[in-house]
Amino acid sequence: MPWKLASFGTLLAAALLTGCSTPSTSEPAKGAAVAEAAYTRCESSAAQFAVGQKASPQLLEQARTRAGAQNARILKPNDMITLEYRSDRLNLNTDTNLVITRVNCG
Repeated sequence: MPWKLASFGTLLAAALLTGCSTPSTSEPAKGAAVAEAAYTRCESSAAQFAVGQKASPQLLEQARTRAGAQNARILKPNDMITLEYRSDRLNLNTDTNLVITRVNCG
């Protein structure tokens, strides 16, 4: 008897979840196409010009644009950072005097 109830419960859950799924279409959603077009990958070599310069918001934006990154940040020596890798983010690493020492993506 318990197996019949478990099987019926599983069948009922599967039937309910099937109703929640969306039908697939041959045409991609408009939002998906826009999201793909907006996504770019960071190329840190294009932002190497910033090494040795004093960090500033204007320099950060210029480096981000040249690298093709979606996001950019300035990292000081003792800043707490998240460890997730993001291929669309540019990092400008500085020393204690805010002079950029390294440029990388992630």
